[in-house]
Amino acid sequence: MTVFAHKPDERRAYNRGVLIVILALALACWSFFVWQPAAPGMAMMGATMGLSAVPFLIIWTVMMVAMMFPTAAPMFLTFQTIQARRSGGSATASVTVFIAGYLILWALTGILAYLSAQAADWAAARFAVTANAAARFGGLLLIFAGLYQLTPLKRLCLSKCRNPVSFIMTSWRPGLFGAFVMGGFHGFYCFGCCWFLFLILFPLGMMNVAAMAAITILIFIEKTVSWRRWAAYLSAVALLAYGGAVILVPALLPTFAAAPPIAMMNSMPGMPKP
Repeated sequence: MTVFAHKPDERRAYNRGVLIVILALALACWSFFVWQPAAPGMAMMGATMGLSAVPFLIIWTVMMVAMMFPTAAPMFLTFQTIQARRSGGSATASVTVFIAGYLILWALTGILAYLSAQAADWAAARFAVTANAAARFGGLLLIFAGLYQLTPLKRLCLSKCRNPVSFIMTSWRPGLFGAFVMGGFHGFYCFGCCWFLFLILFPLGMMNVAAMAAITILIFIEKTVSWRRWAAYLSAVALLAYGGAVILVPALLPTFAAAPPIAMMNSMPGMPKP
């Protein structure tokens, strides 16, 4: 194992292997959404898509792997390289635990997402929210997401995500438990960067592959390219403009449905009439 650390070619080959596994997992999760048939009237099923907690959390976690693993790959590989040099070995266990900590943090955010979705569904039913009003609320979320792109908190969290070496060296903890904690911390900073971008998937459609792909590309650009600051500004302008347009014309939202949820439920056979 010690010899491994002194053979750059073997180390690079191992890094390629780790990268292939990460991207293969992400690709498998993307295929789930690409080949998943859209359920008729899904927009009418509410923010939870008509799912109970466990199926919702499973779909949320699969979505996180699909969208976040490609954008977090530079951090995973950097951690593997540094850990291998420190330990003189392949660091397979450490990088696996690091990724597990990262994924578990994102899976836990699914609980918040589900509770928020349930609250939105309850409010929509309790106050008989119309499709126009629901779409306009989605437009407000898009506007808030655009404003968040310009906040100091966004910049702080993003600085931790786009400098893997700096993050690892300043957050270093020894051992497998330390790797797990570091992975969780990295997931926390990623959440700080992206939580509003995932929140807008509710009005855009949780199973909207085009929206998921656009957000994934934006996150990747923010973390990697040299003009990432311009990407934040341009994405903010785009979100503000789109949100304003949706408020003016609710039908511009992909999840817009002409009939309000309550009216649709009352029109279904076997449903009691008020």
